[in-house]
This record gives sequence, C-alpha cells and structure tokens, in this order.
Amino acid sequence: MKKKSIRIMAIVAVVLAVVYFGFSIILGSIVTAGVNRFAPGIIHVPVTLVSARISPLSGGGTLSGLVVGNPPGWSSDRAFSMKEIHVEASPFSILGDHIVVKDVLIDGPQFVYETRVLTSNIGALLKGMESGADDGSAKPATASGKPMKFEVRHFRLQNGTIRLGVGPAAIALPMPTIDLTDLGTREGGITADQLALAIMRSVSESVVTATTEAAGKIGSTMGAAVSSGLKGLFGGKH
Repeated sequence: MKKKSIRIMAIVAVVLAVVYFGFSIILGSIVTAGVNRFAPGIIHVPVTLVSARISPLSGGGTLSGLVVGNPPGWSSDRAFSMKEIHVEASPFSILGDHIVVKDVLIDGPQFVYETRVLTSNIGALLKGMESGADDGSAKPATASGKPMKFEVRHFRLQNGTIRLGVGPAAIALPMPTIDLTDLGTREGGITADQLALAIMRSVSESVVTATTEAAGKIGSTMGAAVSSGLKGLFGGKH
C-alpha cells in the first residue's frame, strides 16, 4: 500500500510538472505574440521580440531579444535593442484587463543615436509616439473592446550604452540609469501607448544627459555649443 501511494504521488508530481511547464510555455508564447503584434502600432516602428518565459505561479519571467527599429530614413536598422528584460508581475493579473507589474529590470541595453542638422533618430521616434498617430494597427484591448490597462510599480534601466553614429567611426558612451516608480498607479492603470511614451521620454532625457556631458568634456566654447545643440535635438532644456 505504501509503495502504491508513493507511485501515485510520483505520477501526480510528474503531471503537475508537465502542466506547469506547459502553462509557462503557453504564457511565454502569448506574451511574445502580443509584443510582436501590438508594439509596432504603439511605437510606430518595426518591433521584434524573440521569446518570453513567464512563470504562471510567481508571475516572474524574462523577455529575450527585443529589437526596436529606426523611423524611416535613418541608416541603422534599429534604434535600440535589449538582450533581456526581467519582469515580475502579479500572477493573477497577467491574463486580466489590468496588468500589474511589480518590477522591470533592463540591464545592458544598446541605443543607436544618429543626428542630422535639426533632428535625430531618437527624437523622431519620440515625436512619432507623441503625435499619437493611428496607423490602423491593433492595440491591446479587453474582451469588451476597451483599452487594456497597465501599472508598473518599479522600472529600472541600467548599464546602457549609447552608440553615437554608425559604422567603424561610431563612439560608445555610457548611459545614465533610469529609475521610475508607480507608472499608472495613481491613474488606476494606463494604456500601453501611455506607458511606452512615459518610458521613452525618460530614455530620451537619459540620452540627452549622456551626450551633453560628453560634449561638455571638450571644455571649450565649441563644446558648449555642441552640448546646447544636442539638447535641442531631443527637446531638452538649454
């Protein structure tokens, strides 16, 4: 009888493990498909996510291989890329209409910064998002058709690199850390468009800081002029 009980428990454990990993794969596939379907319509440039792994019990997981394309007319095939995005969400909110994300950590993202006389690729990307242009792409919505809401309690982007220019002459600069809290908390949740815009504005400010500090190290009138011009490209304060 004892051996039979042990055998039954072992079978139950195996079944639960299969169900758990199966559900993890399903959740990861849902997240990956959702990003690839909705993100281009939110950011207004091509967006690709390679894969995602989400735990159905803890709500924690990792999104891998995110690449965000450049607006039309720029040399590089991407504005930025992120090897891994670690997330921790409230498990019961993942499949609901108000997703609560406790923590987002992005470590070591890479940004490409291209400039022209009065514009830049990051500036053009932000401007396109701020315009709120509707390109007809699908947006995350509830079963009733209302926009899905998101709440991010802590967002951190660290150890980022800004690549100035393209090709062999490009210069790599360290990017200041971005630390945000309670995105959408006070509002009771915000749409994916609003969340993406809030984060992108902080990214833009961080790029401004990195590039203007680099220009300021020239330590001359020319350096100050370059610093002022870089701020203008991103709409920063002079």
